[in-house]
Amino acid sequence: MTEHPMNREDLQFLPISINVTNKKILLIGGGKVATHKGSIMARFVNQVTVIAPEFTTEIKQLPFTFIQKEYEKSDLEGFFLVYVCTGDHELNARIKADSEELGILTSVCDAPLLCDFVSPAIHQEGHITISVGSNARNVYQSVAVRNQIKDLIQKGIIEIGE
Repeated sequence: MTEHPMNREDLQFLPISINVTNKKILLIGGGKVATHKGSIMARFVNQVTVIAPEFTTEIKQLPFTFIQKEYEKSDLEGFFLVYVCTGDHELNARIKADSEELGILTSVCDAPLLCDFVSPAIHQEGHITISVGSNARNVYQSVAVRNQIKDLIQKGIIEIGE
């Protein structure tokens, strides 16, 4: 596994949009955090497979493929991106190491030092997507700024157009 920065201040994330058309995405975890992440992902993608030993009722409502099982390294094969939301820090680190070995970009929820990418706070209006990130330093600040922008759009102060 490659060396990771020692603290958040060393992290630098490039704000990009990735084409996920026809790309397979894996979400590992079936609890509250995975449910939240999955509900955001469902607005943009539908080729998501979720692997977990148990699932919340809410996550099962999403238009994804569900596989009820414990994680194994072979589960990663053929996936473009992996979101890790298990709540088990040791398992999350193992999944990250397995993904890195296979060259798969990985985002480990609540562990920016293990992330190849992070998801920004998002607002979508038609074909325009506004994303606000904090370089993995303060998700709450990102959400607050996103909400302020959303409010300005809804009040007509910022016009998106057609």
